[in-house]
Amino acid sequence: MTPSVLATAALMGVWLFTLINVTPIMLWLERRAPAFMQDRLGPNRLGPLGLFQAIADVLKFIFKEDVNPAGADRTLFLLAPTIGFVASLLTYLVIPFGPVVEIGGHSFPLVVIDSDNGMLMFLALASLSVYGLVLAGYSSNNKWSLMGGIRASAQMISYELALALSVLAALIPAGSLNLTRVVEHQVGHTLLGAIPAWGVFVQPLGFLVFLVAAFAETNRLPFDLPEAESELVAGYHTEYGGLRMALFYMGEYQSMAILSALASTLYFGGWTIPFVDITSVGAWIAGLPGVGDLIGTGLATALVGFTVLMVKTYAFLFFFIWVRWTFPRFRYDQLMRLGWKVLLPLALVNFIAIAALAVAGKV
Repeated sequence: MTPSVLATAALMGVWLFTLINVTPIMLWLERRAPAFMQDRLGPNRLGPLGLFQAIADVLKFIFKEDVNPAGADRTLFLLAPTIGFVASLLTYLVIPFGPVVEIGGHSFPLVVIDSDNGMLMFLALASLSVYGLVLAGYSSNNKWSLMGGIRASAQMISYELALALSVLAALIPAGSLNLTRVVEHQVGHTLLGAIPAWGVFVQPLGFLVFLVAAFAETNRLPFDLPEAESELVAGYHTEYGGLRMALFYMGEYQSMAILSALASTLYFGGWTIPFVDITSVGAWIAGLPGVGDLIGTGLATALVGFTVLMVKTYAFLFFFIWVRWTFPRFRYDQLMRLGWKVLLPLALVNFIAIAALAVAGKV
């Protein structure tokens, strides 16, 4: 194998391992963090601080009986969870977690697909997940599932418009659809000579639109109308259990993680630390006694960049949990009104404003 093929395989392995482990980590956080918010203990029996509770949940999913409803479209019923899971899994391909590094005399970009059309690929892959939800609702032969699938499709399509406009506005200052160029632009510029030119400071309105749309795209509270237990039992996955239910869980948490990583990349400088050169940090780590024999400067830089991106990503994931246990659920008419009459006009205003500032050379 050539070094580039090995590097691509290694990057894919790192991302796959990270995304697959998001689900057990989030299952633990979803229980433990709200417990402290509400002055409860949460899971504390299995392992220290209840850390093994996630393992118990995984084992439960594996051994739980898998039921096929009478009258269901068996092919689509089996296929739907896989579509949603794979669509959310593939979007990581274009997200970078470090600069170009040199390892073993070869230069490698720390992104699986370093394409000038990377953001278009991300949006195309992300849009496929709605098919899994629609097919799950349609194929289950259950009216609650069908209504949940219809709600999910309407909600995700509605909010994708605002999400896409906020993303495109974030790309305008860099003048590229390549996310690596977007991060490099944020690193190479400052505001008022002292503030890093992160997207959140350049276009706070665009970030706000992206954040709200991300909650709606992942069907999280306060926008979990497709699953609303008090109305639709469990929505599109009412009839699912066992490993198929686990695929829905993994798809949802992976979508949250990917959108959190994207928010970190577009609006918070990605793998970078303000006014700190992570290549220098990598060189310092590689120069520590005994470390240089194990990893070189390039690998150390990659580890630093990946760690920084993961810290920012998990900060967003914690925010997802915080919002879930803070805000009540919207009504469906409020949800659609917010998407079409508030978020979409704000996204258009932000897009036009950033485009005008870019033409004037102000961003």
